[in-house]
Amino acid sequence: MKKTFYSHGKLLITGEYAVLDGALSLALPTRFGQSMEVERIKERIIQWESRDIEDNTWFKTAIPLPLEAPENNVEEATSESYSTLLKLLKTAEQQQPEFFASETGFKVVCHLGFPRDWGLGSSSTLVNNIAQWTDTDPYLLLAESFGGSGYDIACARQHLPLLYQLTENKPNIETVEFDPSFSESLYFVHLNQKQNSREGIRIYRESTANKTTLVKELNQITHALIGATQLDEFASYLEKHEQLISKAIRLPMVKEKLFPDFPGSLKSLGAWGGDFVLATGGPDTPEYFRTKGYQTIVPYREMIL
Repeated sequence: MKKTFYSHGKLLITGEYAVLDGALSLALPTRFGQSMEVERIKERIIQWESRDIEDNTWFKTAIPLPLEAPENNVEEATSESYSTLLKLLKTAEQQQPEFFASETGFKVVCHLGFPRDWGLGSSSTLVNNIAQWTDTDPYLLLAESFGGSGYDIACARQHLPLLYQLTENKPNIETVEFDPSFSESLYFVHLNQKQNSREGIRIYRESTANKTTLVKELNQITHALIGATQLDEFASYLEKHEQLISKAIRLPMVKEKLFPDFPGSLKSLGAWGGDFVLATGGPDTPEYFRTKGYQTIVPYREMIL
């Protein structure tokens, strides 16, 4: 019998980087996500296949049971994808020691519902799907593999906008009403640069900025942003947020670096320098970015659940 699991992608609207220090952050689950199909097979292995949005296989392997690192397959042993997957499965096994102890195996096929370079959570959706399959704690799985704040796991499991905050390293999640009346003026623009979140976190960690003050200011902006009823009000909060993070990590704001003549507001999302930015504008906004060479412009309603 085949079982199917699904997890939503994510976008962090406020609190990037500072979410690690307890900043209250607005996170939005996306319409795009990743599914995972699992079925039992007679052979005592895990046949694993990962497919992209075009249904092309980008990763395929066979993991012997019981779970052990491959001794005679150097290529698999040195593959980052393989080692990460094995670590995830072994961490799940620590929580559920009997899960992989049967005399049968599994065939697992993952289907990614968005391009791999979009940065919507190909890793977090995988972690959450494995957690659903093995009935384990996804936050522990994440901590033992990719790391991070865990907001992406919260998005993977939710259907509504949420406020996410770490308190004593434990996630606090509260769904909120966030349905801006001006959403037709909001666009997500992909910068065509897959950014390494861990590198961005390192830069933030090394910053000498007053993190306590930064967190307080970002908390205020998050509350204000949720309550904004007009586009210009919403845009002003985005700009203030962008200025604070720019100062903290000593990197230029995306607007001044790439789009100084853009008439609306721009805010980086997630790790700066790549993935998506949030743009406020009007009907002409998509054409502006196309003329600059950026072809992936997703309207708010097409991106967000």
